[in-house]
Amino acid sequence: MTLDINVAGAIHSLDSLSHVSFSPFLTPRLGLIATLVVILVARYVRSPWRKVPPGPKGLPILGNVLQLQNKDWMYDAECKRKFEHIMYLNALGQPMVVLHSLKAASELLDRRARIYSGRPRFIVTQDILCGGLFTALMPYGELWRRSRRAAHEVLTKEVVRNYHPTFCKEAILLATAMLQRPDASDKHLQRSSASATMSILYDYPTLENEHDRALTQIHTFIDRTAAASVPGAHLVELFHWMIHIPARFAKWKREAMEHFKQHSAMFNGLLNTVSKNIAKGSERPSVSASLIKNSNRNGLSNTEMAWLLGTLYTAGSETTATTLAWWTRAMVAHPEIQKHAQDELDAVVGRSRTPTFADAPNLPYIQALVKESLRWRPVIPLDVPHTTTEDDWYEGMFIPKGTTCMVNLWHCHHDPASYGPDAASFNPKRFLDEHGRLIPGPVETRDDGHSTYGFGRRACVGKHAANDSLFINIATMLWAARLECARDENGKEIPPDTETTVDLGMICRPVPYKCKIRPRFPEAPSILMEELELLRV
Repeated sequence: MTLDINVAGAIHSLDSLSHVSFSPFLTPRLGLIATLVVILVARYVRSPWRKVPPGPKGLPILGNVLQLQNKDWMYDAECKRKFEHIMYLNALGQPMVVLHSLKAASELLDRRARIYSGRPRFIVTQDILCGGLFTALMPYGELWRRSRRAAHEVLTKEVVRNYHPTFCKEAILLATAMLQRPDASDKHLQRSSASATMSILYDYPTLENEHDRALTQIHTFIDRTAAASVPGAHLVELFHWMIHIPARFAKWKREAMEHFKQHSAMFNGLLNTVSKNIAKGSERPSVSASLIKNSNRNGLSNTEMAWLLGTLYTAGSETTATTLAWWTRAMVAHPEIQKHAQDELDAVVGRSRTPTFADAPNLPYIQALVKESLRWRPVIPLDVPHTTTEDDWYEGMFIPKGTTCMVNLWHCHHDPASYGPDAASFNPKRFLDEHGRLIPGPVETRDDGHSTYGFGRRACVGKHAANDSLFINIATMLWAARLECARDENGKEIPPDTETTVDLGMICRPVPYKCKIRPRFPEAPSILMEELELLRV
């Protein structure tokens, strides 16, 4: 009965419709609309954007901007579990992917480096504050390639060996300072790293304290670039049209332009001093001297060389000091690891002299300590971002051209799939075989054992200098001193905080901690002084 009524109703409706008169213009319009709908639906179904990687939901228009400003997700294990290899984010329409595994990072940034070597635009930091000359943030182009080639030539493993005496002297100075004033250990680390970096870059005299004028100026530059690079620091990074606002109406633009003049004059001044020494025939080996002598072949102007050196200083000094700061916390937190390293030093070096680079092949545990320090607490936990220059696909997921690609090194370095079930722990033995010999680590990291030095064509050119500096500093300090827990007024141990980080823009340092440092044997301080005098001759 119901079926009969429905059929009858339908027939009546059709019969009624047959008496309706359509406008002669309506039918073409309906056809055009239907065609457009079909085209849009087809484009939507076939669009590769439907297959971008998974990611957390964002807000309308803003996307994931607010989530990017809160960096807690960088360390969130749940985030890593939900988005195992790759996570997609959207910042006001700007596509971004975060790579959570060494597998994904190596596959994209190493093996497909041709299309993953760009840099996102840093308007305030790079375009204005650095005048487009800060090599680490340059777009992938001719100037970057010339700068990169020039830096690589003067920082090869073989060339860096020329600076071993400098590294040895700075290591002895550091160990001496740590024993004399253990309450200022972090300042000693920063001074030592800065002094070594200035020495090899500019043949600059040893920095006796952290108040040297050149050092103060360079660290002012580092602080400004770090502050300007923090996501959300300047609205112009989100609304690019703001770059056209005249400087007199934009304080942020006016200040950045003035700072560029100051910093450019400083970097050019340091380079000019070396040029004058070359002219007088009184220069000694340094990176700046090599760049000046090779300038015709490399095609770099004085200003371009000056800023390349500034980039190398920024990349080398702060990162080395921060790695050593994390290492001191690890030594205090793990006295058994410290003792194992010191036993190796006693067996190989003895107690009548300080360690040298000649001892390195016989100190695999110390070398493993260096690797583990760089892995355990990556100085830049969210690696400097790359950008894609072409559309790409990864495991069925679409990565569009112009995507900002970041590697979450914290997750990569704490991934049990790469480093075993104790990946969160500090354990140098993961880089040693059953016979105590050094092994390379995960295949994606090549021989480094970690990815702190970056990926692909953007990998750090100064890694050999960094490794050598870390090795001799760690070996010398462990040879001379014992690092122990600080104690409160009641004599109770205060364990170091090895989890909390202090965010300095891209770099994350440990919270301040005053550990107890004392000579490991009575003769250590006098031997340090004797060897320092020999190196000064």
